[in-house]
Amino acid sequence: MVQTPLKTIPLPLQLPPELSLTVTDEQFEMLALTNRELRLERTATGELIVNPPTGWETGERNFSITVQLGMWFEAHVDLGKAFESSTGFKLPNGATRSPDASWVSAAKWNALTAQQKRETFAPVCPDFVVELRSGTDNLKPLQEKMTEYMENGAKLGWLIDPKRKRVEVYREGKPVEVLDQPSELSGEAVLPDFVLKMHRIWT
Repeated sequence: MVQTPLKTIPLPLQLPPELSLTVTDEQFEMLALTNRELRLERTATGELIVNPPTGWETGERNFSITVQLGMWFEAHVDLGKAFESSTGFKLPNGATRSPDASWVSAAKWNALTAQQKRETFAPVCPDFVVELRSGTDNLKPLQEKMTEYMENGAKLGWLIDPKRKRVEVYREGKPVEVLDQPSELSGEAVLPDFVLKMHRIWT
């Protein structure tokens, strides 16, 4: 008698906030490749973070950031590489993070070996990162993530909070600066001549 293999049916799994799952680097990479519709992250201690797709408002705001950064990048392509929100980076502390927008200098990127560049998640911390707070995001975890970027080699970071119309500017070796409803943000010396216009973000 021949047995017919049982058909597996995927079931949704919801985890309560009190429960955390830890995964290895290899397990995380398999999960990320299998669940491309989700933005998965992994903390330095191996905790899995699942970020569901964003709502239309956050998506539109993030698109504006990506487009503006992309236009600057095309005019300054020799300075480094720009990335959008689905890109993951393996930070020096072991965490794998996906900023909403990011840029890596040519010097830092070219220091990677050919093998490192072939990895799914490049083992490098971007020089510039942007995190955009959505309506459901808690502020503290985003602030902690920004601090983590700076501790792992970022030089400039923006935590943009449309709900409060505020931007927290993180700079290497300096205190965080809070800006109330700025009309534009400067890339300073990290991204020379880059200016992010904020009118699409605040509306």
